[in-house]
Amino acid sequence: MPAPLTLPRLSWGDPGSAQRALLIHGLGSNGPLMWRYGVALADAGWHAVAVDLRGHGVAPRALDYTVRAYAADVAAAEPHGGGPWDLVVGHSLGGAAAIVAAHGHPGWARRLVLVDPAIQPTDRDLEIVRASQEDAFADPTEDAVRAAHPQWHPQDIELKAVAARQASRWAVEQTSAQNDPWNVTAAAAALTVPTHILGSDPTVYSIYWGERMDRLRDANPSIGYSTVAGAGHSPHRDKPEATIAELLRLLER
Repeated sequence: MPAPLTLPRLSWGDPGSAQRALLIHGLGSNGPLMWRYGVALADAGWHAVAVDLRGHGVAPRALDYTVRAYAADVAAAEPHGGGPWDLVVGHSLGGAAAIVAAHGHPGWARRLVLVDPAIQPTDRDLEIVRASQEDAFADPTEDAVRAAHPQWHPQDIELKAVAARQASRWAVEQTSAQNDPWNVTAAAAALTVPTHILGSDPTVYSIYWGERMDRLRDANPSIGYSTVAGAGHSPHRDKPEATIAELLRLLER
């Protein structure tokens, strides 16, 4: 893998907790936007840590924006005191990075929850992502985010605007350009850690569902799958209560 960068962190919950989770955001976002998961896990007794990915938030910038590079960074992000993460929650790009990290480093995480992960985006998906990111960079204000997502919590609106101002536009553009084709299916099919894909609602918009999901589950039947009804690509912002309820249900298993 490429040489890793040291990623900035923020956390929720007791640092002395025996249950440790890593939260990995998606393209164009930042660590603080994973706050819903952080709060819920902290309330459940976990210590949850979110990172800013390379080129995002206040993380270092680089030249390499392949999924392998993102994975190298998160694989190097160990819990304080060492050992594996008990849980890794990865959204979109963060889900793809978590897959590659867990495949290459089997002792890195005990469990994965992948939120509408970018495993194999279609050309249509990539065009939707490109247009969404262009809109975000064109008007990185709270008013613009609120107009596009009036149902979001005020903190998500605030943080999404901050994330757009913080992210490197070049890094976001290169993430698509350098991952052509974008496909981490082979790594996902080979995962040996318990993995659950928490998908968004395909009738709203999902980046990973249908035949691609069916083929993956045929290749790796141990991967679980459920959806959050009525949620688009970011369930934790579109339908936060239902998303968190499903996450906590999964952790009870």
